[in-house]
Amino acid sequence: MSTLNIFVVLYLMLTIAIGLYAARRVHNSRDYVVAGRSLPLYITTATVFATWFGSETVLGTSSTFLEEGLLGIAADPFGASLCLILVGLFYARKLYRMNLLTIADFFRNKYGRTVEILISIAIMISYLGWVSAQMVALGLVFNTLSHGAISEGWGIVIGAAIVIGYTTYGGMWSVAITDFIQMIVIVVGMLFIGYVVTGQVGGVSSVVSHAIEADKFKLLPEGTLAAWLAILGPFITLALGSIPQQDVFQRVMSAKDEKTAVLGGVLGGSFYLIFAFVPIGLAYSAFLLDPQMVEAMMADDSQKVLPTLITLHTPLLAQILFFGALLSAILSTASGTLLAPSTIFTENLLRPMLGKISDENFLLVIRSVVVVFGMLVTGFALNSTSSIFEMVENAYKVTLVAAFIPLTLGLYWSRATTQGAMLSITLGVVSWVLLEIGNPEGVWPPQLVGLGMATIGMLVGSLTPQILHRDSNVIEDMPSV
Repeated sequence: MSTLNIFVVLYLMLTIAIGLYAARRVHNSRDYVVAGRSLPLYITTATVFATWFGSETVLGTSSTFLEEGLLGIAADPFGASLCLILVGLFYARKLYRMNLLTIADFFRNKYGRTVEILISIAIMISYLGWVSAQMVALGLVFNTLSHGAISEGWGIVIGAAIVIGYTTYGGMWSVAITDFIQMIVIVVGMLFIGYVVTGQVGGVSSVVSHAIEADKFKLLPEGTLAAWLAILGPFITLALGSIPQQDVFQRVMSAKDEKTAVLGGVLGGSFYLIFAFVPIGLAYSAFLLDPQMVEAMMADDSQKVLPTLITLHTPLLAQILFFGALLSAILSTASGTLLAPSTIFTENLLRPMLGKISDENFLLVIRSVVVVFGMLVTGFALNSTSSIFEMVENAYKVTLVAAFIPLTLGLYWSRATTQGAMLSITLGVVSWVLLEIGNPEGVWPPQLVGLGMATIGMLVGSLTPQILHRDSNVIEDMPSV
């Protein structure tokens, strides 16, 4: 075993140990799901930051930038960071005051049981691709580190076993504490590697200048409607579609008070936007440093550009820090996104069927569901042919068309009703699915059409009964002749 692999194994063992140690704080289901709503600002910020800084940021976004420039990464990091900031500014305070366990609880309280079930199913479906992307990335890392001795498939299985292990035992406490440690590793590791790699190609200014000359920093698309919509679709999908998600909700709601929840969301999103450009800069440095290697990787698997660059062109310390930071990014995202749908399923779909159940037994049920869902997404990852970036980008279309409008108008529009939410979900999902099947490459992205129809559904479904009721009252109050 190489020195690099020894350090990676030690780091993984340390991560597991920290996760299991943090699990000692879990005494009930609320501790397990939202860490007892007791996290201070620095941990809340770290865990919100870790929501998005995963495989798609280090491997997916960076390789997409090489191919398409800034216009290709409108969704991530720009849409993703905006999501976290919007959650902090406009959603965290209102939701925190409701003292909810899951985001689906809001839909039950506002609209009733049927809407709760529909939204819970939509949220769970969205996590299949999201969590699977992290498992695929773990497989890629183990395959790279072992120089092919561990296949990507077995790498996925090994990585999944680690994530499932400490997440099952410690829940949100393990996620939060490991996120904090992993954020430190990410920041220190990425900054050091950036210094080493960019130093080999003339510094940061040289990398930026070359990227500008290559038109990679083009901010605006061509003047056609189709070009604008092609950028706007993915951007809105992540910026708005990921707002009604359990992992974002869970991390923000774990804060010790509503002020911490607000600041944690804003700071976590801001830090994410800044640090997302470090792996992007590294990937472009790879293009300048070894264009032949980059060309070969782009033809084979563009997600391997950064790992290959690090193993071929940096000293051992940089390799240790890079793979430590990469594993930190993946593990922190994977653990949170594995816990989220498991919690939704147990609390909002399964619990009403269990009747009276002690909190101790309910906690056991949640942990069992984490294991089952972990095995499910592992199987999905083993059979997926999509890239990491595509898996993440597509994950939030269903929550954009089904959940965003009922959540937002439910919080900010007093006239939102159950009928409006039902019609919003129906029109949003049906129009989106029909377009995805019949005309996925049309001028209008299917998810944007779905979002528009969901808005119309909420307005029509909520206002029409109220208008009819008002008119009927007017007729009844009219004096008879």
